[in-house]
Amino acid sequence: MVYNRRMASLGTIDSSITETISKAIADAIEGAEVSVGGGGGRFTIEVCAAAFEGKSMVQSQRLVYSAISHLMAGDGAPVHAVDSLITKTPGQ
Repeated sequence: MVYNRRMASLGTIDSSITETISKAIADAIEGAEVSVGGGGGRFTIEVCAAAFEGKSMVQSQRLVYSAISHLMAGDGAPVHAVDSLITKTPGQ
């Protein structure tokens, strides 16, 4: 029974972190539509924003990483890895 409670707690933590990631990106990139999945410190992120228009893939990804850098800093960071990062503009 303890195992189940612990796993439920971890699921709640992961959900909170995905929401935090999504909010950080949306706050930093105007009009961004953000989808975040994953857990256990490893996440997938997809962002659609007009702000990426005319930017290279690397420039677009840098915008996203700069928005979540505080969540990746330090030994106790909640985000250990971004396994997949997709950036696109509306209509793509």
